[in-house]
Amino acid sequence: MEKMTAFQRFSRVFRDNSSLTKMLIVFTVSGGGLVAYSEAKPDNGMNAITSTEADGKKKRVVVLGTGWAGTSFLKNLKNSSYDVQVISPRNYFAFTPLLPSVTCGTVEPRSIVEPIRNIVRKKNVDVRYWEAECFKIDADNKKVYCRSNLTTNLDGEEEFVVDYDYLVISVGARANTFNIPGVAENCHFLKEIEDAQRIRRTVIDCFERASLPTLTDEERKKILHFVVVGGGPTGVEFAAELHDYVNEDLVKLYPKAKDSVKITLLEATDHILNMFDKRITAFAEEKFQRDGIDVKTGAMVVKVSDKEISTKEVKNGGNVSSMPYGMAVWSTGIGTRPVIMDFMTQIGQTNRRALASDEWLRVEGCDSVYALGDCATINQRKVVEDICAIFRIADKDNSGTLTVKEFQEVLDDICERYPQVGLYLKNRQMNSLVDLLKDSKGDVVKESVEVDLEEFRLALSQVDSQMKNLPATAQVAAQQGSYLADCFNRMEECEKNPEGPLRFRGEGRHRFRPFRYKHFGQFAPLGGEQTAAQLPGDWVSIGQSSQWLWYSVYASKLVSWRTRALVISDWGRRFIFGRDSSGI
Repeated sequence: MEKMTAFQRFSRVFRDNSSLTKMLIVFTVSGGGLVAYSEAKPDNGMNAITSTEADGKKKRVVVLGTGWAGTSFLKNLKNSSYDVQVISPRNYFAFTPLLPSVTCGTVEPRSIVEPIRNIVRKKNVDVRYWEAECFKIDADNKKVYCRSNLTTNLDGEEEFVVDYDYLVISVGARANTFNIPGVAENCHFLKEIEDAQRIRRTVIDCFERASLPTLTDEERKKILHFVVVGGGPTGVEFAAELHDYVNEDLVKLYPKAKDSVKITLLEATDHILNMFDKRITAFAEEKFQRDGIDVKTGAMVVKVSDKEISTKEVKNGGNVSSMPYGMAVWSTGIGTRPVIMDFMTQIGQTNRRALASDEWLRVEGCDSVYALGDCATINQRKVVEDICAIFRIADKDNSGTLTVKEFQEVLDDICERYPQVGLYLKNRQMNSLVDLLKDSKGDVVKESVEVDLEEFRLALSQVDSQMKNLPATAQVAAQQGSYLADCFNRMEECEKNPEGPLRFRGEGRHRFRPFRYKHFGQFAPLGGEQTAAQLPGDWVSIGQSSQWLWYSVYASKLVSWRTRALVISDWGRRFIFGRDSSGI
């Protein structure tokens, strides 16, 4: 009898037991072999990934985006009962506050990015990543339509559909050009790593072109005129970084260009850094004036060509003037991405600048869709809209009137559900509801005094004036991601034991406490090793001590020890050897 080889024996077993085919793949691959395996599936024109493919018992959470909000959500998600799918055209997280430093060689691009796979690979949650871009959201059928942004020679489908049980939208925003002619074609933006790298190359290119012997002095001045549009934190920091880069490093390499360099900062309002304390604004404007940075306030850009920028004076009759430039950086705010605009139209949120969510970050009208970060805004509900429901809940004896004592019993729930009430009491220096009623009635109010619905409405009529939208900052996005992850971690627990405030328009309590943003301060680097810091409690610090505080805070906020080590080494290299002037 002919002796059978090991391969023949294995082949016979698997012919008789086709269910072991997948086991064969695992065994042979781990042993160094190679097996081709395929299954026939119906072709519907687009690949579909259903929510039950990975694990039928797990809820699929699809996360769109790997920015501050999405990455914070992934880092803080600890509940292993979810199957998480991350979809983003960017396979890394970028520490965007240091982008201005990348533009001038102070910090290297690789130092502020961390691969998203590194961030999630050690988690006990099943997380997978696909490098693709979502171009359509179908909330009715719980599907997202994606397109790979990778070019391959494989004959595969570039578009695919992913089902979800929960969708987390954190795609960020794009630069807002306000539809001004020529901005998109001729200006640099500063939103991504690629933007910072392009600016860095362009700065060096301008100095190289200005060094050519065939240029006149007028042409050289034009090429070395750098214009920054937007007097917010990003524009101010970039202008300061560029000034230091030119005067501390580039003039040593290009000595003839020193007298031809000019930096202009354009701002449409009356002052730069409007969101900061007036003391910081004044100091920044004075410092820029001393440094030779030309700050033009009240100058609105109306057109950008490849050679000139046209501005209109907001005051003084609206005169229009033009200035030649060599490079322009546009940093004037954020706009909505097309996929979000289409989704807003689909769910009836038209005439808005961002996707509206409730205080629990759920998209209005979509219970299983959450939106956070720059692509969304929290639509805080007004007290006056629920005044009747609040009155009904507080009026426990159904008398048609409220005593101060009755309302005081539900005041904590009201302040938690409507934070503007607490802010109003704090800003008006009121210690209790008695002070609020006294303010509205104009006489002495005691706990025994009763108020009817109209008097109650009058007492709370000015409360909603304290409502403000949250700023589109990394600090807000990171806190939203952490909050939402905590909600997902405790979803089942809070279903059984709700911890949120009373449902004034329903029964029982909300599952979670609503999101509350905690402001930890903000920085404005102004160049020359000087930074302005505005911290909670109206504490303002300006100078070198604030610069070192900026170093320590930013180093601690970096996402990994690898990026911390790289950024700190970049800062040390800059102090010893200067900034990198290669433009690479």
